[in-house]
Amino acid sequence: MGFMDRFERVMEKALVPVAAKLNSQRHIVAIRDAFILAFPITLAGSLIVLLNFAVLAPDGFIAKMLFLHKLFPNLADFQQVFAPVLNGSTSILSIFIVFLIARNIAIALKADDLLCGLTALSVFFIVYPEYIIVDGASLLSTQWVGAQGLFVAMLIGLLVGEVFSKLSKAKRLQIKMPASVPPAISRTFLVLFPIVIITILFSIGNAIILAIFPDGIHALIYTLIQTPLKDLGTNIVSLVILAIVSNLLWVFGIHGPNTIAAIREGMFAEAGLENLEFVAANGTAWGAPYPVTWAINDAFANYGGSGMTLGLIIAIFIASRRKDYRDIGKLSIAPGLFNINEPIIFGLPVVLNPILIVPFILVPAINIIIGYIAITTELIPPIAYSVPWTTPGPLIAFFGTGGNWLALIIGFLCLAISTLIYLPFVIAANKAANAQKSVETDTKNVSM
Repeated sequence: MGFMDRFERVMEKALVPVAAKLNSQRHIVAIRDAFILAFPITLAGSLIVLLNFAVLAPDGFIAKMLFLHKLFPNLADFQQVFAPVLNGSTSILSIFIVFLIARNIAIALKADDLLCGLTALSVFFIVYPEYIIVDGASLLSTQWVGAQGLFVAMLIGLLVGEVFSKLSKAKRLQIKMPASVPPAISRTFLVLFPIVIITILFSIGNAIILAIFPDGIHALIYTLIQTPLKDLGTNIVSLVILAIVSNLLWVFGIHGPNTIAAIREGMFAEAGLENLEFVAANGTAWGAPYPVTWAINDAFANYGGSGMTLGLIIAIFIASRRKDYRDIGKLSIAPGLFNINEPIIFGLPVVLNPILIVPFILVPAINIIIGYIAITTELIPPIAYSVPWTTPGPLIAFFGTGGNWLALIIGFLCLAISTLIYLPFVIAANKAANAQKSVETDTKNVSM
């Protein structure tokens, strides 16, 4: 048994059970799926920011390129039409997340998911900071309904989801109505006591926290947990390590991005949203407060999908003499352009392929560092605009920076570097196939 075979077996034995447990652990799945479900709404807010400042603003890159304001002089007036979309998307992300996490937990535990989600939403505002009185009017601060309240939202969603699901199954707490009562009413009475108990318990808990920490649980959690976590997430070392772990899991057939999604969102979500809010306020990505976010990975190290496999596909067309590789490459090019790479990961395969393991893990790490250097040396602005993950390759860097042409060039440079790194490994795969054929031919001749 060769070294690579032993390495594969050791890693498979060490990683596969852990990753399988993570992928089925209900709390991690609940958080991951909550962010996935909220993504279309938050993306809508991101696209509106891009529309407002790239197309409708007089100095927007698309507006300048197409001379839109010469053709439509009042185009900037439409910015006010679309600006409120942010108020209903990224600015209230914590409200979506607390509801969805509790709901996902209830689904996993086969409880009433809708009422569980509503109970978690109720609790979120039970522990929310008190109203501010200004000129006799009661005002609710929006500070904690967006990115800054995410960690409390996740915590409440998990707690309420668990407690509600357990209490709602306790027979003594159920009020069963006669069959003649409408189903919607019977449904609410069935979980009435669990909801009352949960709201009372959290009210008491909130009173105790306020007595010790007058600013409330949101400020406490943000100070003790979320801020350090955000600082960890906006560090290039953390970014590279997380990318390596994600791609290493793929090597063993485990969906890396899904497995680390809960960790990734906890580390990077707030910084990404604050960058987007900066863009919405200033109309530019230059000066965004957090240059290092997970967006660097998508903008420079994810073309074709995890492992930067668009570079692998190009390398196959350039150097591969293997019919199986070229056939899979042809089938993979269309989805690969939109960063969907299951066909090539499982078709070549990349999974447990001793030749392709090294570049699959190495290439994204190198490209992340290239993107990081370009941003920190201010060659290009940070990736502050949120761009759909299915956007083709270097266009993510272009749109993510608000239309910076140098970012587009650096994106193509990363793709070229990826292809160059993959080339010798594709050539090695050619030689491995030829060697295998020779062995099979020799064996056949001996047997004859």
